[in-house]
Amino acid sequence: MTSAKLAARSSAPRNLFSYRKYWASRFGTAPFLPMSRAEMDELGWDSCDVILVTGDAYIDHPSFGMALIGRLLEAQGFRVGIISQPDWRSASAFRLLGEPNLFFGVTAGNMDSMVNRYTADRRPRSDDAYTPNAEPQRRPDHAVVVYAQRCREAFPGANVVIGSIEASLRRIAHYDYWSDKVRRSVLPDSKADLLIFGSAERAVVELAHRLAAGERIAEIRDLRGTAFMVPRGYLPAGDWAEIDSTEVDTPGTLVRHPDPYAMTADAGREATCAGRAAAPDATSAQSPTPVVIQFQLHQRMPRLDRGRTAIRLPSYEQVAADPVLYAHASRTFHVESNPGNARALIQAHGERDVWLNPPPLPLSTPEMDGVFASPFQRRPHPSYGDAKIPAFEMIRFSINIMRGCFGGCTFCSITEHEGRIIQSRSEQSIVREIEEIRDKTPGFTGIISDLGGPTANMYRLACRDATIEASCRRLSCVFPGICENLGTDHTPLVNLYRKARAVPGVKKVLISSGLRYDLAVRDPQYVRELVSHHVGGYLKIAPEHTEDGPLAHMMKPGMGSYEQFKAMFEKFSKEAGKEQYLIPYFIAAHPGTTDQDMLNLALWLKRNGFRLDQVQTFLPTPMALATAMYHSRKNPLHKVGRTSGQVETVRTGRQRRLHKAFLRYHDANNWPLLREALKQMGRADLIGNGRQQLIPSFQPAGTGSLRSGTAGEPKAPPRALARAAVGTAPARKPGRRR
Repeated sequence: MTSAKLAARSSAPRNLFSYRKYWASRFGTAPFLPMSRAEMDELGWDSCDVILVTGDAYIDHPSFGMALIGRLLEAQGFRVGIISQPDWRSASAFRLLGEPNLFFGVTAGNMDSMVNRYTADRRPRSDDAYTPNAEPQRRPDHAVVVYAQRCREAFPGANVVIGSIEASLRRIAHYDYWSDKVRRSVLPDSKADLLIFGSAERAVVELAHRLAAGERIAEIRDLRGTAFMVPRGYLPAGDWAEIDSTEVDTPGTLVRHPDPYAMTADAGREATCAGRAAAPDATSAQSPTPVVIQFQLHQRMPRLDRGRTAIRLPSYEQVAADPVLYAHASRTFHVESNPGNARALIQAHGERDVWLNPPPLPLSTPEMDGVFASPFQRRPHPSYGDAKIPAFEMIRFSINIMRGCFGGCTFCSITEHEGRIIQSRSEQSIVREIEEIRDKTPGFTGIISDLGGPTANMYRLACRDATIEASCRRLSCVFPGICENLGTDHTPLVNLYRKARAVPGVKKVLISSGLRYDLAVRDPQYVRELVSHHVGGYLKIAPEHTEDGPLAHMMKPGMGSYEQFKAMFEKFSKEAGKEQYLIPYFIAAHPGTTDQDMLNLALWLKRNGFRLDQVQTFLPTPMALATAMYHSRKNPLHKVGRTSGQVETVRTGRQRRLHKAFLRYHDANNWPLLREALKQMGRADLIGNGRQQLIPSFQPAGTGSLRSGTAGEPKAPPRALARAAVGTAPARKPGRRR
């Protein structure tokens, strides 16, 4: 494809529902996407065009990625089958539905398989919320890699496409917390033909139609939101240019480079610049060896077309060996994440390159409505019988009204997966889904458990200027303060709430998704509406910390915004005649957090009368900025240098337990550990039975251990990674952090 055609695709994406339906549409709509040959026979199918392999139970509900993508492909006319939670120990289960005509779509499920299987303490979880009866051990470690290899083993000639949160967040070399090392991209390990990252609808629909038209998957290299392996040095046809990431953001010792256009006084008119010269050692104070470049008077360097420029990141081998280069690569990756201006990225893995096209362009509201308009059964596949699937029980009466998040919290991977641009559904589409829940979902009592998404109150919020939005390079629209170009009017959301609770048969509409309270306080009308009608006694919000140091490393607002929201919450609750409470969430052991920070947080909790039940220890997940801090001890929110400051990082088991114990200062099992720490910190004055003291000096019989601090571990996986398969809608969990 020519560069001109590629540029046209980038500026004007084709509508998802403008394709001519594939011939197999004559078979009609399946009651459930088939999971067996018998079901295929009932539908009159001799084969599947696409087979989706997932680590989750198949639930035909739009909060589950395999259903959302499967039904979307069905709406395009393709026959889609599901292989759910296959036995990965052999290829037999992957032959169940035969060989797909177009491709296998492989996903670990709605969560990264390692997050799903292990706690922040690297201990195996005792249950799996996405499995019937919460049965554990139904998926392998690194499920995308294992499933893709088995698909290839079952049918060597089949196309294999990987996607979902796991593939999306492991598309380049990444730090893996569970093995404590930098792993390669999942592409070379899985041997997949193509990786789809982010929200997958545009890429997967176009891919299916192009494969059906006879194109070879090895020739499809222009789809946004895809990654693939290419020979070293590959560039697409056309006037493409490759630049090194050090020209975008210089790692190593920070040096102010001379202006390459400045003319010297000598007759040769020579100018010097550092160019691509290697950065000196941390101990060296000398400038890089200058490269002499000849310039003619007034000559300017050609301006590169961003749409035909690729940035070469440090190779896998380099980032695996050098934490500073890892932090630099992470910073470059995140800066190149706005679909309006992102460039392609390249990262060498041995003798081959991983090539990443720019992120997918957001869906319009009519396209979002169309994606959610499929005839979902809104329940698990009948083969599960009466088995309970906790993730489904959690979201069966909730509705996803939008996707994306411009908060950019460093510990969260929502932005890296779904993007910063909010994609919202229409009021009509949402109200229609409420009516479907009322009419089709067994057990509905009139209560909608959530109208939300990654963040409850970003519905229809956007930059006031599309040109500014397309050129913006900020990592967050709300940190360190709310951008002056960001619209914060919550009126569309207030109107939606009013229409939702006016639907006949609906008694109550609750808001359970995490709330961005620094945005909410900009619109008191919204806070009043929320508090008066949509809080079920408790509202969960996530300050995450009280101290400026940790909050800056999280890119979270200060406690001033929390106090302002709290005052509004209490005022409007009183006006409504309701007794309601805020439940704050906090993270222990986040990069940038000291023992003193956690002590200050514990004292704040005690002063305010909070005794937290469930608390969360920071879990380094692939590709998150906070994970780069954890691994490299550098801060990729700023330019990274070898002599730049170290990030305080909590790595030892004892210190991680201590930080968690501070959050549960009231638990007697934590008191021995806290006493020892307070003495070492010179704060023995906080040990005693007075009101001003944190923990008592006595120890109840049968409690306490210096290895305590694990009480209150949530059984459910962390909210920030309960995301969608093959890159789409979230399986939302009440109380998600924002």
